[in-house]
Amino acid sequence: MTLDLTTPPAHARADFLPAPANHAALAALERPQDWPQGRMLLIGPEGSGKSHLAAFWAAENGARRITAAALRPDGADLLAAEGGAVVVEDADHAGFAAGAEQALFHLWNLCGPRECLLLLTARTPPRDWGLVLPDLRSRMDAMPQVRLGPPDEALLAAVLVKLFADRQLAVPSGLIDWLVLHMDRDLGLARRLVAAMDLAAMARQGPVTRRIAADLLDKLTEADA
Repeated sequence: MTLDLTTPPAHARADFLPAPANHAALAALERPQDWPQGRMLLIGPEGSGKSHLAAFWAAENGARRITAAALRPDGADLLAAEGGAVVVEDADHAGFAAGAEQALFHLWNLCGPRECLLLLTARTPPRDWGLVLPDLRSRMDAMPQVRLGPPDEALLAAVLVKLFADRQLAVPSGLIDWLVLHMDRDLGLARRLVAAMDLAAMARQGPVTRRIAADLLDKLTEADA
């Protein structure tokens, strides 16, 4: 039996890796006083750093965090504290969860008069969320947005180093450089690849090797195609 005993990812500000791809998002989150009506939508693909940004922003601003799928209409009032802050992650799932749209609409309406900061994260823009409520759709479309761009080679390499470190995995010399040259610049793929390499190494009761990396990269790339 293989047990995944990895430690949770480090999500403090000190662990965040600044790069051109996330410069605009980081700058926007550092100045919530400039957000129009105290609201901001952070958009980026899987693994781009949305949860990391949201985590340390929430910690620094005393924000309550919840996923969109967990929102319920009767809980919005408790989330929107006077002068507080709320983070709703995976807002693009709101259109597919019972009661989530009504709750998000209620939360939006409460945060304004209560001067409660509202940060949403999503993989895609609101037009792709499958929202049914017209009033909520119009508000989401009008919400100020900041995007996380695709990573450059330096950021991809740094993220791979962090992912291996989070799992306390030692890797052979040159493997990071090899991966950067052979994989797409996709941080979600990087996360899945490192997790798969960890499990493969544990199953074989041996170290991470370039052969393991190459085999798994081929399989994951084919699965994404």
